[in-house]
Amino acid sequence: MRDGCRGKTILLVEDNPDDEALTLRALRRNRIANEVVVAHDGVEALDYLFATGRYEGRDRHEQPQVVLLDLKLPKVDGLEVLKRMRAEELTRRVPVVVLTSSSEERDIVDSYDFGANSYVRKPVDFEQFMEAVRQLGMYWLLLNEVPQA
Repeated sequence: MRDGCRGKTILLVEDNPDDEALTLRALRRNRIANEVVVAHDGVEALDYLFATGRYEGRDRHEQPQVVLLDLKLPKVDGLEVLKRMRAEELTRRVPVVVLTSSSEERDIVDSYDFGANSYVRKPVDFEQFMEAVRQLGMYWLLLNEVPQA
């Protein structure tokens, strides 16, 4: 999977250190060699996407290939991040995969209503989680086509 993925950044928005480590391990184990930028809360995610705060000076036109977005985040929750992304021309078309432990119907409906491209509940089982990340990487980084800026 390595060659087709080079140069495509993944933005992982995850506040739980264990889930962050597990996701990064799953990406490496599945040979997904993309740069992964980790945001630990909604504010940090928005700063990265819009090149503000600690990311000021970053080329804001270089958007991630995909955003893996948790919903339950400190400061600004995942649904608000998603709403703000879809409200701006710059980030409107960036693919967003909600990757969360929530299976609440309201979260699923709201995620799609606010423009999520996919909703994936984090499997509890390690091997199932590895397989889910492999499939996410295969689809969103290799198969999915995004419009040129």
